[in-house]
Amino acid sequence: MEFTACDEQFYEWLEQLQTVDFALIELNLFLDTHPEDLKSIQQYNQLSQERMRLAHQFQEVYGPLMNFGHAFSRFPWQWSQSPWPWQV
Repeated sequence: MEFTACDEQFYEWLEQLQTVDFALIELNLFLDTHPEDLKSIQQYNQLSQERMRLAHQFQEVYGPLMNFGHAFSRFPWQWSQSPWPWQV
């Protein structure tokens, strides 16, 4: 699916994914030094589920976020369409 540069939902969903990814990275680093912090583990798991939900929602509308078997493609092959998520 092609979208225009003013497709606000595309950018909004990407920003939500980036926000969750940032929090997951920070929690991952924290848990490396605090492996028995149950609340942080619960938060990490909750955010992991939220990230999966957001990624699925994004991919259903705009196509794959990552290649090499991390996401399905519709017909025709979507990787030839840009911009790709990491280009915006």
